[in-house]
Amino acid sequence: MSYAKLEQRFTQLHHFAHLGAICGWDRATMMPDGGNPARSAALAELSVLMHQRLTGPEMADWFAAAAEESLSASQQISLGEMRRQWQQATVLPEALVQAKSLAGSRCEHAWREQRKQNDWQGFLGNFREVVALSREEAQIRAAATGLRPYDSLLDLYEPGMNSARLDTLFGDLKSWLPNLIQQVTERQQHETLIQPQGPFPTAKQAELGKQVMQLLGFDFNRGRQDVSVHPFCGGVPSDVRITTRYDEADFTQSLMGIIHETGHARYEQGLPLDRLALPVGQARSMGIHESQSLFFEMQMARHPAFMARLSPLVSQTFGAQAALSSDNLARLYTRVEPGFIRVDADEVTYPTHVMLRYEVEQKLIEGALEAKDIPELWNLRMTDYLGLSTLGNDRNGCMQDIHWTDGSFGYFPSYTLGAMYAAQFAAALQRELGDFTTLLGSAEGLAQVFGWLQRHIWHPASSLGTDALVQAATGEALNAVHFRRHLEQRYLG
Repeated sequence: MSYAKLEQRFTQLHHFAHLGAICGWDRATMMPDGGNPARSAALAELSVLMHQRLTGPEMADWFAAAAEESLSASQQISLGEMRRQWQQATVLPEALVQAKSLAGSRCEHAWREQRKQNDWQGFLGNFREVVALSREEAQIRAAATGLRPYDSLLDLYEPGMNSARLDTLFGDLKSWLPNLIQQVTERQQHETLIQPQGPFPTAKQAELGKQVMQLLGFDFNRGRQDVSVHPFCGGVPSDVRITTRYDEADFTQSLMGIIHETGHARYEQGLPLDRLALPVGQARSMGIHESQSLFFEMQMARHPAFMARLSPLVSQTFGAQAALSSDNLARLYTRVEPGFIRVDADEVTYPTHVMLRYEVEQKLIEGALEAKDIPELWNLRMTDYLGLSTLGNDRNGCMQDIHWTDGSFGYFPSYTLGAMYAAQFAAALQRELGDFTTLLGSAEGLAQVFGWLQRHIWHPASSLGTDALVQAATGEALNAVHFRRHLEQRYLG
């Protein structure tokens, strides 16, 4: 049976991906600097091997034969997802896959120190090659799919999404978000805010993070948490790896970062065990993935009811002080203040960071912007959106994110799409189960929340397209009004 052969091949690819993910995690957390050349070569070789296995000449015959076989409805859906991954891979030549992997490894590894040194010119040396290879990939994919070059990369992360839809969504955001930011910042000027007094030892922050992960249902038998330059969630569902970074002067960012990555991890750990090796059993899209991390971080963790659960844990860890009361923590975690750093941004100003990156990378991939000119456009947009200048401050400007170092262009819109999905899921969940004020106040209520996510988001995995998944879970397609309503109720209500 050709369908069975395809399942075997994709299971093998899943195992290879597991090895690659753990090698990537180790490179970001524990590998000595001197190991990067050998690790980069090994990962590039693995990328080529996986590409060869996915695009072998026998695959076309297997897909053709499988289409004629008598398959169940679930197998037909699975076949469609395998075909989608195969078609995405077959358009790329093997040499380009290897070149992108090597260029990305060099750029990302050097970026770690170059960012610290605010060394844009040094970074540009590696980054130009990443951009050139990404543009080549975009042109190849565009020719094969009929999409715009940028949209062909966007489709890898958010299937079915395109620039036209994003322009509509972001255009709507721009029509009301600046006014909301102004209203909220003016209102919050009159709030009393107490800053926590440190230091907050890293070991204690790690201990607190583990307690909160346990509260949120993270399965430590199938995952772990470590430290890296840029927080991330990696590994595979049976072996999830999340990371954070610590600042002993401020525990608030690392703690919320852990909660964010735990949302990613719970999605991975909640995927269907009987389909984990197949595309149909894997995460639907990066927008849906980000919806889960942002559901945990923004919808749940910053809610006053969750802060009431969090406050005693924080006080037990660091010692009682007025700044750690639930009311003050809630004010700290809902403080709206324009800043340079995306990962530290509040949820009201956060979409501006995403729109900025979307506009830059779209122009970059489609040739309307050259890499050397990114700092100038970045500064212009930061000034327009948040009133901040990044001239001469590339470390906190266009060098702050890891995504572009390995050519992950088209990824950034997933963050704001995820925030919109998360708000819509939260609205639907509360219509069914009751208000978060009650649900988040008890272990039983949290279990109900996780159960809803398991049924509607985690277990379906990729058995439904993104639009169909959202429709099935909430009764309507993506509707950005839920995101606006959430922000207005939380910050102006």
